[in-house]
Amino acid sequence: MKAVSIREFGRPEGLAVVEVPDPAPGAGQVVIATEAIGVGGVDTLIRRGVLAAYGFQEGHIPGGEVAGTVTAVGDGVDASWIGRRVWGFTGTGGGYVEQAVAPVAEILPLPADLSAADAVTLGSAGVVAHFALVRARFVPGETVLVRGAAGSLGIMAVQFAARGGAGAVAVTTSSAERGERLRRLGATHVLDRAGSAASGAGTGSGSGSGDTSAGYDVIIDVVAGEHLPSFLDRLDPNGRMVVVGIVGGPPPADFGTRMTAAFQKSLSFSTLSTDTVPAADRTAARAAHFAAAARGEIEAVVHELLPLDEAALAHRKMDAGEVFGRIVLTP
Repeated sequence: MKAVSIREFGRPEGLAVVEVPDPAPGAGQVVIATEAIGVGGVDTLIRRGVLAAYGFQEGHIPGGEVAGTVTAVGDGVDASWIGRRVWGFTGTGGGYVEQAVAPVAEILPLPADLSAADAVTLGSAGVVAHFALVRARFVPGETVLVRGAAGSLGIMAVQFAARGGAGAVAVTTSSAERGERLRRLGATHVLDRAGSAASGAGTGSGSGSGDTSAGYDVIIDVVAGEHLPSFLDRLDPNGRMVVVGIVGGPPPADFGTRMTAAFQKSLSFSTLSTDTVPAADRTAARAAHFAAAARGEIEAVVHELLPLDEAALAHRKMDAGEVFGRIVLTP
């Protein structure tokens, strides 16, 4: 079967289309004939070699999120799964393929009215965004800032905060056009990447004016990177920041000094990996998100569908910051 592997760490051109043997499911596993494959931010970090210290090697097949039809099951798996459309999580790799293997514990049936592309746009991003707000102890009426809101994870955090009754939902993004799209999804204030009022976009949902020094009860941060400490300064007393991604790289080693300098504000900082969320809770949240999307209550934003052969192009677009939502590969 056709697959895409990392021939060489670094630029997107290091991705290569290869032929690999058709997979056979092991005990507790299923094989999924893929209809859609999500391209995630972690895929680009692995491709660049940033995570090589965690055991990733050249030859790795990226991708962790697929949707399609179950074609085979391993020992201990109910044969009734065969022929069913499912979303599946393959782990930290193995998704950029025509036939993917996933543990049966990490698959979920798709509603009839939900496309495979929408499923891989919502599946992981929705769960991370949901549990990030849970981790932040978000309650209705609080103000929320989503830093790096134009990706699939940030877009879901915006929608969930708005639907959850946030008093305001601010976003950082790279352009007024993206800001307007985020407004339609629930944002009330649009800021530039530095957290200042976006030029030409305004900040308010009505008059277009606002205080760019405003503080927030909750910050959901997809970016991290060298500027993370300046966003700690934007937290109000008892404010909570939850970092769910490091697309901008790790923060400075001494970022905690910003919190101790503001000791009297009683700030909280946390990271979130959904690996620490019980599997049953992840499954329940994901099923609720799929059902809500099928009813039109939340929106999966698919930036573009590209053939599997053009995975390198997808990564070039990711690296260039061109993507709003998620790029989806199709075999």
